Amino acid sequence: MTTSNDLFRDKTVLITGGTGSFGHAFLSYLLPLGCREIRIFSRDELKQEQMRIDHANPVLKFHIGDVRDRHSVDSVMNGTDYVFHAAALKQVPSCEFFPMQAVLTNIIGSHNVVDSAVQHGVRRVVFLSTDKAVYPINSMGMTKALMEKVAQSVARGLNESKTIVSSVRYGNVMCSRGSVIPLFIKQIKERKPLTVTVQEMTRFLLPLRHAIELVAFAFEHARQGDLFVRKAPACTIGDLAMALKNLFKSDVPVKVIGMRHGEKIYETLATREELRKAEDIAEYFRVRMDDRDLNYSKYFTEGDTKEVDTEDYTSHNTVRLNAKEVEKLLLTLPEVVSEL
Repeated sequence: MTTSNDLFRDKTVLITGGTGSFGHAFLSYLLPLGCREIRIFSRDELKQEQMRIDHANPVLKFHIGDVRDRHSVDSVMNGTDYVFHAAALKQVPSCEFFPMQAVLTNIIGSHNVVDSAVQHGVRRVVFLSTDKAVYPINSMGMTKALMEKVAQSVARGLNESKTIVSSVRYGNVMCSRGSVIPLFIKQIKERKPLTVTVQEMTRFLLPLRHAIELVAFAFEHARQGDLFVRKAPACTIGDLAMALKNLFKSDVPVKVIGMRHGEKIYETLATREELRKAEDIAEYFRVRMDDRDLNYSKYFTEGDTKEVDTEDYTSHNTVRLNAKEVEKLLLTLPEVVSEL
């Protein structure tokens, strides 16, 4: 981890959507760092109760609320130093069938969070985004892309001495709730066929610990409006299924069911236009926001003569892991090891 303990010592931290996979992992990261208070904000009282029982730590404070409800956001924001905004509707099919629900949570809810944070003098806000926000073809990706734009629109008008707003973008988090690895493991244990959408489909592979490292890096190093992208390897869904079958010594068949609503054959983490202005920092890309104002000459008469000489950064052209290499990566995940 790169983030200094002193940045969190005696500070109040808010995690929206804090009962999800990211919230659980980030909480484990924060607890040793001496926070004065860690606020978990979500609308799921059952998950909050389980988290309360699991940790039994007086530093944790639980708040029932919804990012769609500005009043509940304001109430939890008062006295907060740092915000990590993870609340979102994330399932592609459900967002496809109920796009206005995705709009209300991912766009309007996100605006409530950043606007409230600024009004309450929060020092740093980090938004969590996804590879599906790049060239979006589904409602989830479209609303997360607009979430990024909302964050940057607010950032343009802020002085860094008051509130710094940044975003992070990463690909599929391995073993996160609702993701394919827990599903495949469940199917293997129940001796059911592995339901694969398209064997050649590729996806980025990101252990949850790397997502936490990305957020911590952005928190410490972000300048106003920055977007940070975590580099990651990828594999085909077919190789992922094969790797899990090998690890669990399973001979269950693979059943190809076809692509779901709004899915892509591959995902993109950064566009060639973003990479043109990005800073390459070891495992990360830092993409500066476009901080021009509405001076139209900058858009229509001056232009930009710099050539775009790179490709998009996608799950098709990143480092590709074969089934054996995926097995090794899976064995670094505590969730997989416990199932084995």
